[in-house]
Amino acid sequence: MHHMDTTTGYNLRYSRHLALPDFGAAGQEKLAHARVVIIGLGGLGSAAAIYLAVSGAGTLVLNDFDRVDVTNLQRQILYADADIGAEKTQAAARSLKLRNPECRLELIDSRMDQNQLLETVRSSDVVLDGSDNFGTRYAVNRACMQANRPLISGAAIRFTGQITVFDIRDPTSPCYACLYPESNEALENCASNGILAPVAGFIGCFMAVEAIKLITGIGRPLTGRLLRLDARNGETSVSRLTRDPACPACGKRP
Repeated sequence: MHHMDTTTGYNLRYSRHLALPDFGAAGQEKLAHARVVIIGLGGLGSAAAIYLAVSGAGTLVLNDFDRVDVTNLQRQILYADADIGAEKTQAAARSLKLRNPECRLELIDSRMDQNQLLETVRSSDVVLDGSDNFGTRYAVNRACMQANRPLISGAAIRFTGQITVFDIRDPTSPCYACLYPESNEALENCASNGILAPVAGFIGCFMAVEAIKLITGIGRPLTGRLLRLDARNGETSVSRLTRDPACPACGKRP
């Protein structure tokens, strides 16, 4: 672990964070000790992972079981042409190491069962979900509730995106299943609906912002609030989310 008072390179690398009045050395130190899980290394996960890595997040646990496809390159900024056909976790690791060799990476290149997921979430400080299907999202939500860890949930499609924080440690916070009751509906996908590339980046970057806020305790996280982006019209809106007392996933908690 680097100590800021002795390592000039460290001071220089993160000097713009160290200059932030409410962030400074203490915030950077918290970030350096943090362990962040990123589920899904697509458009959202790419932007979030890059910003967390270069910001000085200590350990990133990267989970994806896909390989890089040419159609990914339009928005999944972790990857380049040479990565086509490679496992996303491997390509992501190469990409992130180039940007910040100090960032520790743990790669999980298979679909985790509920036990693995729970262990992974329990060993972390914060979880980011940028996955593309409801099954994964419900499973991650359950794991975060069992492990008592905050969940940053982002989504993007066409010209729109949204992000919120589900934090089970806050008794007023809803969970993912409060917002989207479990059903057999398929999550709309980008293949048939399309997505404007930077919209995924906008939401992914915002997910990184929320992760840093939760880790450092700075500011007011998006817990209980849903931020929506309408890129076509250049508008964002924030609406309140309330907990569903009858929610089958989180309704029983005190």
